[in-house]
Amino acid sequence: MPRGGKKGHKGRGKQFSNPEEIDRQMRAQRELEEKGATAEKEGGSGSEEESSSDDDTDRKRSGVEGLIEIENPNRVSQKSKKVTELDVEAPKELSRREREEIEKQKSKERYMKLHLEGKTEQARADLARLAIIKKQREDAVKKREELKKEKEADDAKGKR
Repeated sequence: MPRGGKKGHKGRGKQFSNPEEIDRQMRAQRELEEKGATAEKEGGSGSEEESSSDDDTDRKRSGVEGLIEIENPNRVSQKSKKVTELDVEAPKELSRREREEIEKQKSKERYMKLHLEGKTEQARADLARLAIIKKQREDAVKKREELKKEKEADDAKGKR
């Protein structure tokens, strides 16, 4: 049977450090920092103002943060603008979709203008088709008139 019975082994019991031990570790760490600061002051590598400002920045950052200074490029800070700061007259930057949509509308308007003037291929084809249809209708009207005249002539002969 495995360790811990039927349910299995869950790991070691949790160990908690007592508050006195934590305090002792904190004091020891502070003493080490103070010794490092006094050694730096005695070395005379810089003025007292510079060393105190360096200590402040080191204390604010913990761990590796003090060694590496990185600005996150993905983090965007939301800066709200006041109404008085907004420039209404400035040219508005259009998105790619908006620019494409405007260009599409302009090209459509240009095409329709040329189409109405009869300068496009499609307009020429439409006009040719219309001319053919007009001629066919005129021919049909003439045929109907001829048939009507023939019928009237036949009716006139039949009555005599």
